[in-house]
Amino acid sequence: MEKIEEQFANLHIVKSSSGTKEPTYLLGIDTSKTVQAGTENLAAVLCSNGSIRIYDKERLNVLREFSGYPGLLNGVRFANSCDSVYSACTDGTVKCWDARVAREKAVQLFKGYPSNIFISFDINCNDHIICAGTEKVDDDALLVFWDARMNSQDLSTTKDPLGAYSETHSDDVTQVRFHPSNPNMVVSGSSDGLVNVFDINVDNEEDALVTTCNSISSVSCIGWSGKGYKQIYCMTHDEGFYWWDLNHLDTDEPVTRLNIQDVREAVNMKEDSLDYLIGGLYHEKTDTLHVIGGTNTGRIHLMNCSTSGLTHVTSLQGGHAATVRSFCWNVQDDSLLTGGEDAQLLLWKPGAIEKTFTKKESMKIASSVHQRVRVHSNDSYKRRKKQ
Repeated sequence: MEKIEEQFANLHIVKSSSGTKEPTYLLGIDTSKTVQAGTENLAAVLCSNGSIRIYDKERLNVLREFSGYPGLLNGVRFANSCDSVYSACTDGTVKCWDARVAREKAVQLFKGYPSNIFISFDINCNDHIICAGTEKVDDDALLVFWDARMNSQDLSTTKDPLGAYSETHSDDVTQVRFHPSNPNMVVSGSSDGLVNVFDINVDNEEDALVTTCNSISSVSCIGWSGKGYKQIYCMTHDEGFYWWDLNHLDTDEPVTRLNIQDVREAVNMKEDSLDYLIGGLYHEKTDTLHVIGGTNTGRIHLMNCSTSGLTHVTSLQGGHAATVRSFCWNVQDDSLLTGGEDAQLLLWKPGAIEKTFTKKESMKIASSVHQRVRVHSNDSYKRRKKQ
């Protein structure tokens, strides 16, 4: 079996997105999980203007666009069993659209409690439950849950919450990720540095909390890895990386597999540089965890993750001209979609003939969008005072 390092090193750009009227940073990407004969494969991209664009995944042309106006959208996810696309909104709802229909209005709204501002969310693997995380308002930072199932008896397009967890985070809930195969397991990350694992099949919040891990810094990304997906990895806004093994919760073995306070200082990049982390990539077939990072000039780095640290393996270059903000790896055909601050969506495929390609300059972004932009700290985490 070809290792992911070899697949990644063999990638070339086959397509770049055509320009849009309003250039934006591309902050998140997800692709449709359903494949229908005779229909295009879809990609949904979260943009820094607070909208979601639906692309033809192969041609990279924009098919339609959805807006949360006057709210801003955060996160983007396709359902697992159909072409519904979801996003959390600062207006206190999670919205659902039919990605194949050019209808601006959401087909379903999941309403939060008064004063909720949603900044993160996910839908579980059987499409039954949605969970969204809120900004801290007063002293409350919530995880809010809904039943996502469509009921033919109930024609209402608006749903109220099933309930909420309110005791386990003390600051903005920046990340929510359901387990890839267990619909009852969910992990949340927060600006308070805590990463909490819940079993939502248990009745109350205190008993549902399986464990709490601490990254000691604001959480920017979390995900599941390992055989049976019993490990969790976490990245922080100041480029820390943490990796925990839930198999060791009831043993004498340490739960922490890896703890790197500043990846930029810890990884040997030889002649290159590493400016930030983008996300993680667990390869189920080879049972390997990889970390994706990049440079401010658009190079993309693949690193292998082991208990001894992160090792730089290979890089992609010649595509983006600015910070890369998002990626989506397709396990079926080993292709890669990447989005960046140069407003480009790029499709990379293994062994493809590289198209003649002109880099776009990094675009200057309107001041109103600065709040949507992830800030990468240039200060070393080690120089920050520990609490």
